[in-house]
Parts: sequence; C-alpha cells; structure tokens
Amino acid sequence: MILSFHPCFEADENRLCAGRLPDEKDLARIRSADSVILPQGCSKELYRMVSRNCARFFPDYTARFAYPGKLGQARLFLETGVCHPDTQIFERFSDYAEIYKKNARFLPSYPFVLKMDWGGEGDNVHLIASANELEHRLGQVKAYEATGQQGFLIQRYIPSGFRSLRIVVIYRRHESYWRSHDQPGNFCASLSKGARMDRISDPGLQERAVQAVSAFCVKTGINLAGFDMLFSSEEKQPVPLFLEINYFFGRKGFGGSEAYYALLIEQIHRWIADQKIR
Repeated sequence: MILSFHPCFEADENRLCAGRLPDEKDLARIRSADSVILPQGCSKELYRMVSRNCARFFPDYTARFAYPGKLGQARLFLETGVCHPDTQIFERFSDYAEIYKKNARFLPSYPFVLKMDWGGEGDNVHLIASANELEHRLGQVKAYEATGQQGFLIQRYIPSGFRSLRIVVIYRRHESYWRSHDQPGNFCASLSKGARMDRISDPGLQERAVQAVSAFCVKTGINLAGFDMLFSSEEKQPVPLFLEINYFFGRKGFGGSEAYYALLIEQIHRWIADQKIR
C-alpha cells in the first residue's frame, strides 16, 4: 500500500497533515504502508514519524532536517567537502563579538556577503561593501536575535557576472538554467527579483555543475531540491561552487506550477517503480 500525504499525488490512500501535527491514526497508516509520499511542506514531526516507521519514503528530507537553514547547509557543504565560497558561521551575535575582540582582522576583505539564517530568493542576504554597512547589518542581526531569530554567516564574495545557476533535482530528473541580470546594485540573481532565465548558455559549465550536484545528492540522499551554484567570472576554468539548497523553490523555471507538478508526479511514479513495490 502506498500512502500519500502530498495533496497533488493520488495513491492507494491519501491523508493530509497541513495545519496539524500527525496523530495516532497517521502513525497506524504509516506503519501499514509499503511506502510514503511526503508533501514539500513536510513538518519535522511528520518526517520523523514517517522515517522511523516506514523504510521507503519520498522525498528524502534527512539532510533538510539534520542541517537546517543557511548555517546548516554551510556545515553540510563543509562536511561533505564540496567546493563552496569560504564561509564563517556564527550561531549568535555574541560569537561574532568574541572573535572580533580577539582578532579584528578575521573578516574577509570588502566586499563580502552576510547572510542571516532564514529567508529565500535572496531575502536577508546582503553585500557588505564598507564598515558602515557592516555595522548597520549587524544591528539588524541583534534586533532579529531579540525576537528569537538568530544565526548568520559571513561569506567570501564571488564575482559571477551577475548570474547564478539553478539546478532543480526531482529524483532522477535534473533541470538547470542560468538566472542573470544587468543591475550592478543587485548582486542576487533571482527570477523573483527580475533576473532573466537562460537554459542555453555555457552548456559545459551547466553539465559540470549538474555532475557535482548529482554526486552531492548521492552522498546526502537529497532527491528533491533546488541548488544555487556559482562560477567565478575571474577564473579561466572556474569550478562550480555550492551556494545554497532550496527545499522550497519557485516554479517559473518550469513554466508554472502545472508543469512542475506534472514533472513531480512523473518522477514519483518512477521512484515507486524503482522500489519494486508492485
């Protein structure tokens, strides 16, 4: 029996867990299922219940919950040894202040990037070009921390010609496209912020990035996510750099939600076939 918690995938049995915690009835059905299909907005509680009581489930969100937020992703990149911009992680502002007291020169040279631990599509990501800008953003960090949101990282800025590569992994399907713009004051290349999509340019670089992401997914088990990759525009033979993992990602690159869900359902069926459940 295939059990689906995804509102867009019809299985032998469907249950919805949106807006509520999983209960004993959910647990009973999970234990009797051969496999479980999870929603993209899966809660930690539902994931834990499924992963502890059913051997086969899709998507695999082990890395998502073991390495949460931008800080968690930075740790995952470090632990797996993939190429990524040099990064310093701070769980709270006091960690930064303590290091700064000991060594005021530990910061990278300007400009560099400061990212808070939450937000997507370029939100809460700032290019720091001066000490005044850094002081302003650290003030925001402290203000957010007072509300219970904490954690930020400082990352080396990689000149990339105002473009980034998005690679979306949907089980065995990989979709890649550039996002680029010509707005010097905006260093984030995001479709939601007006960037242009380009599937054709530099196919060799795209293929190298897809290979790197594929190998990373084998290591981590990730099988549904959007990866943001960078290539330095200052290197003759740049390597693909891992920037972020997006477990929630926009659908514009697929032509809209309808096209995306058609592709997702196709790949879920392929995953089910590979499990040899039927």
